[in-house]
Amino acid sequence: MIGELEQYREVAPKGTVDFLHRLSDLVQGKQFLHVSAVRYGGGMAEILRRIVPVMKTLGVEARWEVIAGTQEFSDVTRRIADGLQGRAETITSEMYETYLDITARNAKALNLDADLVVVHDPQPAALIDHRKGGKWVWRCHLDMGRPHRSIWSLFRRHVVKYDAAAFSLPGFAQRLPIPKFLIYPSIDPLTEKNRELSRVEIVQGLERFGIAKGKPILLQVARFDRFKDQLGTIRTYRMVKKHHNCQLILAGSGVLHDPEGESVLAEVQAAAGNDPDIHILQLPPEADREINVLQRAASVVVQKALKEGFGVAVSEAMWKGKPIIGGTAGGVSAQIVDGATGFIVHSVEGAAFRIRYLLSNPGVMTRMGASAKEHVRRNFLITRHLGDHLTLLKLLCSE
Repeated sequence: MIGELEQYREVAPKGTVDFLHRLSDLVQGKQFLHVSAVRYGGGMAEILRRIVPVMKTLGVEARWEVIAGTQEFSDVTRRIADGLQGRAETITSEMYETYLDITARNAKALNLDADLVVVHDPQPAALIDHRKGGKWVWRCHLDMGRPHRSIWSLFRRHVVKYDAAAFSLPGFAQRLPIPKFLIYPSIDPLTEKNRELSRVEIVQGLERFGIAKGKPILLQVARFDRFKDQLGTIRTYRMVKKHHNCQLILAGSGVLHDPEGESVLAEVQAAAGNDPDIHILQLPPEADREINVLQRAASVVVQKALKEGFGVAVSEAMWKGKPIIGGTAGGVSAQIVDGATGFIVHSVEGAAFRIRYLLSNPGVMTRMGASAKEHVRRNFLITRHLGDHLTLLKLLCSE
């Protein structure tokens, strides 16, 4: 793994790896614990699978615990998460007792002793009631800018017991009597999802999906969810299609055992009709290589959701040198330098206009793609994320 850490020298800004070594010298022997609800599925779990081992190589005693729960517990925490993101939800006293009861069981089963404990998202947040020592930080990956008030009032009683809270964007946070930190999510350029691919690998990957490389590809990677607005992307594509002979790929997951996801997928398939240039791909949760192929094959990547968290798929596509057409929801616009690494748009018509401009100006598309990759290199790689975590450990546990 030490050798792997050294590999980041080839992709991270100059001096980054040396800086991480110097920073880690200040926290040698400290214990850093992450606690989350899942080990697989989603960007948070993906990055923890990489950050924890690398922190160990830097001399930090890093661990990662995952809570266990029942279906009832999952249902309650889903309602809490949806409510924190603004959806009107009701948590009965029985539901809340289930949440607290399962949390207490996890507190007994898990080893929560560490100098710094970072608890990710709502599911394990009530573990703070069972702390035995160390500093505790609640890490929120959700957009809590406008939570449902009753849910936030209920949940806030746990958050205020932490020593600090960390959010992905300033606008995602609520007013709190504890310190708040800003920590952007990140991508790992060495993973299967983001590593370099040969032209042969890309072509073979497209062939497996039955996609021809001859036409420009518009791509959206997002789970089939109403907030991701695949229907709006199809309307955008049809406007562009009148001027450019292009094709659209909608690649997503989130359908299995999800009635709403199935409904959205059915609507998307109906909207696509029999258009042979619209490819709707249902991907498994860990389709890293497939996503890499699609992003590298794309001409333009569209990430114009109606509601979004940070939207790390934007950084993934930018790392592949692709210009992004993004909306204003969540953290999408925070990753795009408008007019330099892509375009921020406010409507289907605006998205179509910008895509037509890019397809008509391949030189601009190439320059934007190069700027996009450099922007990610300086701001959204795992090496910066590691520095944030080491700094947090130093700040909170230095005494």
